[in-house]
Amino acid sequence: MSKILIRGAKVLGGEPQDVLIDGEVIEAVGAGLSTEGAEVVEADGKVLLPGLVDLHTHLREPGREDSETVLTGTRAAASGGYTAVFAMANTFPVADTAGVVEQVWRLGKEHGYCDVQPIGAVTVGLEGRKLAELGAMHESAAGVTVFSDDGKCVDDAVIMRRALEYVKAFGGVVAQHAQEPRLTEGAQMNEGVVSAELGLGGWPAVAEESIIARDVLLAEHVGSRVHICHLSTAGSVEIVRWAKSRGIQVTAEVTPHHLLLTDELVRTYNPVYKVNPPLRTERDVMALREALADGTIDIVATDHAPHPHEDKDCEWAAAAMGMVGLETALSVVQETMVDTGLLDWAGVADRMSFKPARIGRATGHGRPVSAGEPANLTLVDTAYRGQVDPAGFASRSRNTPYEGRELPGRVTHTWLRGKATLVDGKLT
Repeated sequence: MSKILIRGAKVLGGEPQDVLIDGEVIEAVGAGLSTEGAEVVEADGKVLLPGLVDLHTHLREPGREDSETVLTGTRAAASGGYTAVFAMANTFPVADTAGVVEQVWRLGKEHGYCDVQPIGAVTVGLEGRKLAELGAMHESAAGVTVFSDDGKCVDDAVIMRRALEYVKAFGGVVAQHAQEPRLTEGAQMNEGVVSAELGLGGWPAVAEESIIARDVLLAEHVGSRVHICHLSTAGSVEIVRWAKSRGIQVTAEVTPHHLLLTDELVRTYNPVYKVNPPLRTERDVMALREALADGTIDIVATDHAPHPHEDKDCEWAAAAMGMVGLETALSVVQETMVDTGLLDWAGVADRMSFKPARIGRATGHGRPVSAGEPANLTLVDTAYRGQVDPAGFASRSRNTPYEGRELPGRVTHTWLRGKATLVDGKLT
């Protein structure tokens, strides 16, 4: 592989520097670097970040290739600045065996736009009754460290306790979709003023908060790690903050859409805004932003949930829940966190690369931009502003809530171990 010189980049938003890549690693970082024969990328003051890591992606393969495949999903990831994604287990068949997680892992290796780390199911078939092959999935070639029944809650406390005890043996983590099922039967949106006015079934905040409260206490009792998926309410923030103050091993994520959008959008009855957990209130949005800024919420994760056109182009009640997010995540974070002064770019690197890699044990990702480190990098034009056009997405699906909306920032380049996967905004 040839050498690449990224000239004049603001590393983590700091003063412009040059970054020299040699093969798969960063050779040097500093001012006025030069080398003969290197390919030169003029950064012109763009921000250089470590490659982003998404701890919560739905790639849909195997079984729902009409929505997304490992190839199209990883192309979308590279377009959004990601060099590693964790693929959720709710595929068909469910990723609850060593065989299925290895299939997903090998597809990621084959396509090469980013590293794919499969997430294993906690229970067989996501049915919540019997633990899946957690040990076998961890010992497989995929080396699974994160387990989740995302899309469904592990609502049985005994099963959840056993899962936490099991993964503790090898340093794994259980990622919980916090939703008490009995409290959300028939739920269509956030329970509150808007749901009452629209006459739609409500998804109350307590359905999330009660599971989080239970699970942090279980994690404390067992001495194991628990991760809270797509935390969405102000009350959930307070529970996680309390748990961390007690030294409980809990981490939490927030999605870009929960940082920006509110349940007022449901008044349009446009199913593109239907998601699980639902869009919440302005008060919740502000609490989530503050919690991400102060570290109570550890990371941003996309919950990239692609659906075919027919699953969203229908009446609200029949529509599938979920939004695509890989290609717009960084722009939303810039608008809600950076442009508001809540985070600087070093903070973004922490929440979208360093910490998710650490939680998921993603070796080689979430590393500093310094000499000797893997050249997993993304270059961002933070001055750019443009309207979101899903027709240009690399994802197979187009169910974005941001169509036509102006957002800041654009990823121009992504490198995976020194190999360009995105150049001037175009996939290689």
